[in-house]
Parts: sequence; C-alpha cells; structure tokens
Amino acid sequence: MIKTKIKNIIKKGEGITIEFKECKQNITKEVYPTVCAFLNRNGGELLLGVDDKGKIKGVENIQQVKKDFVTTINNPQKISPSVYLSIEQVEINKKQILYIYIPRSSQVHKCNNKIYDRNEDGDLDITNNNTLVTSLYLNKQAIYTENKVFPYCKITDLRKDLINKARILAVNQNSNHPWKNLTNIELLKSAKLYTKDYQTNKEGITLAGILLFGKDETIFSALPHHKTDLILRRINLDRYDDRDDVRTNLIESYERIIAFGQKHLSDPFYLEGTQRISIRDKILREIASNTLIHREYLNPYPAKIIIEKNRIYAENANKPHGHGVINSNNFSPYPKNPVIANFFKEIGNADELGSGVRNLEKYTKLYSNSSPKLIEEDIFKVIIPLNEKATPQATPQATPQADREKAILEFCKNPKSREEIQTSIGIKDREYFRLNLLKPLLDKGLLLLTIPDNPNNPKQKYYSK
Repeated sequence: MIKTKIKNIIKKGEGITIEFKECKQNITKEVYPTVCAFLNRNGGELLLGVDDKGKIKGVENIQQVKKDFVTTINNPQKISPSVYLSIEQVEINKKQILYIYIPRSSQVHKCNNKIYDRNEDGDLDITNNNTLVTSLYLNKQAIYTENKVFPYCKITDLRKDLINKARILAVNQNSNHPWKNLTNIELLKSAKLYTKDYQTNKEGITLAGILLFGKDETIFSALPHHKTDLILRRINLDRYDDRDDVRTNLIESYERIIAFGQKHLSDPFYLEGTQRISIRDKILREIASNTLIHREYLNPYPAKIIIEKNRIYAENANKPHGHGVINSNNFSPYPKNPVIANFFKEIGNADELGSGVRNLEKYTKLYSNSSPKLIEEDIFKVIIPLNEKATPQATPQATPQADREKAILEFCKNPKSREEIQTSIGIKDREYFRLNLLKPLLDKGLLLLTIPDNPNNPKQKYYSK
C-alpha cells in the first residue's frame, strides 16, 4: 500500500505539502528548512531520492542517509524545538527512496535559528518579518487549544510530585534525557508547557501543562467539565456493573484507564518471538493514549470508555481532520494535541504519530480475531470487538469510586445534608466531594434536592430515588 501511496504523491508533484529531494549520496542542506517549513505550516510529505521533476533517482547510501536524518532532526541545535519523525524505506522501480511524513506542529520551529514558512512549493525565511512571525504564532494558538496560556497559573498550582514522576519516566526511556537535570520550570519550558501568548504578550503555563501536572482544583478551575468516564456494562445494562469517574491529571488518568481495563478484561497467553507480551495491555495502551492525546478539551462532551460483553467502545470530543471510518492501510496521521502527544511519547506512554492505528489493528486481530473500527467525526469513536476469551466470567470488585457512589445512595435513602454525607464516607475535602461525588450523582439524577428551587440553600439536603 505504501508503494501505491508514494506513486500517487509523485504523480501530484511538488506543492505546499509535498516536496522532493534528490539526495542520491547524502542529505542536502535544503532538506531541513523544508522540514521546518512543513512543521510550521500545514505539515507535509517529503520524498528523498526523487528529483524536483518527479523522476525516481534512488538513494544509494541509504542507511547512512537515514541515520544522518534521524540524528540531525533530533538535534535541537539544528531543529528547535527538536521533533521525532518516522522515516520509511521503500523500493520502487528497483530503486530505494525514503518517505517522511511531517505532521503540522503546534509549535513554531526554527532551523539553524531561522524561522521558515511554506509558500506553494518553496520554503520562505520569515525570521526578520515580525508581521509574518507573529501571524504564525497566533495561527498556532488559534488551532491548538492545548496552547492556551493561563498567565495567572503559578508553578505552585501544579503538583511537584507529578513533574518529578515525569522526569523519572523520561530518564527511564533515555538515561541522557535533557529533563534529567532541569528545574521544574525549565522542564515545563522544554516540554512547551510554558509559553508566550502573542495576543496578550503574557507568558504562562498552558492548558496542556495544567492538564498534565495540575492539582485537581487547578484543572477544574481551568476546565470544569474535564472527565473520563470508565464504565463496565455487562449485566446491568441500564446503569453499570462498575464505574470509575476519572477527574484528574492526564498522567494518573492514563494509569486509571489501564488499571480499569486490566481488571475487567482477560489476558490470554501470547508470545511475540520468544517474549511473552500482554496483547490486552497493548490494546488498552492505545485506547488510553488516543482518548487523552487526541481529545478536543474545550469541548464539554465527556470522554467515555465502556467495556461491554461484545466490545470496548470509546468516544471523545474531536476536532476532525477528516470524516468517516479510518483505513489503517491508507491514512495520514494528524496531531490533535501535538504537545501532549510528544509529552506522552517522552515518558513512554505513546509511540510515534500514526502507530496507534496500526497497533490496534495488529493486536485486536490477535486478541479477538476481529478488526477494530475507528471513526473520525466531531465525536471520535473506537470500537474493539470482543469474544468470550476476552471477557472473564467473574465480576471483579467495584472501584473505590463506584463503592463511594453506592454508599452515598444507600445512606441517602432518607434526606441527608452535605456534611452528613461527607462524614459518612470519610471525605474531608469539601471541593473534592462536591466535584467528584456530589455533582456527578446530581447530574445523573441519582441524587435529588429537597429544595430544588434553591440549590445553595444552607438547609439543603439530598436523597436518593
């Protein structure tokens, strides 16, 4: 399929998102400004071993060229901020060429300390044009809501333990990781979680930074509707058999999604080569990372992951780049939140852009002898078919969240005050109780108000149906 795709690209010819470079013996210096320009504009596809007229010349010293490209593209002295790009080697007409997909970035990149933009089929140095540079920054902030700056959010509003956890996870992936010796604020800046708003000229922590490292109250202040609903629905189809209402940072959200799936899905024995791997966990990893990385966070539509008898069904708000079912053999990956995606890759919770679709296809076939379905619309949907071997018969114990909800509903058969409910379940934090327990039960109509016309009445009590 990749050969057909490349042949079609060559037929189209060079343009704003397509560039050919001959690079027969080595990488020419013009390659890297093109990469920079693609990152800054609409992304693009780069073919090495093809001349500007579309004639396939081939790359002769291909292994060295691949190595040089990967090394250089990850060098912040060359491309800043550095990026991870996958490179594919393809043989066409008995000649080797290299295909590189370059996604649109949410950041403004520099090559050799110069800012390049893409114009038709050329790369334009706009470094000294303040109007064009400012316009580029504004365009990035308008498209990627993860870049929204919160100038009054301070480092004290974030969890230091999470920042240190991310540092450790990154170093575990790469012992020489640059985050290793950075201060917390330097790490935020390195990860592009602290930036400048070119509309207000104010600097600050971004929405991505708050979602990744924020204290729960910080996240709720910036994004009151933030949640990921995890539901087991096999027996009680009207409500649920188990539930975890996740309203916290993305790092711990990821872990809770994985844990919920591990509790409710079987893990059949499977060898990949000589090593046993968990194909269940491979699938859960892709569902978790997709749900958290590619969500449109300003949309209040709640993200859901539902485990049913015959399928796993996940959905989240989306800013679609296309519409319809995604074909894993012929699609171009598009980053929805590139900063969050790159952060997850740095700590080992995700791979390169586009790999998730291929991994889901591979491991779902192994897990349930079926293919997954991914649907790109305003609401992004992932459907993983299940069979009997994937669904254990025993019903696991409920999550702490579900236990608390059940206890509250039982306790409130007779009307109770907020203080009485908190005391009964041992929750001291009033705001945590209100946002994580009381409000969800009210929203679902499971708890009712004794004084519905005045919700804030000091004599207000709550009762269950």
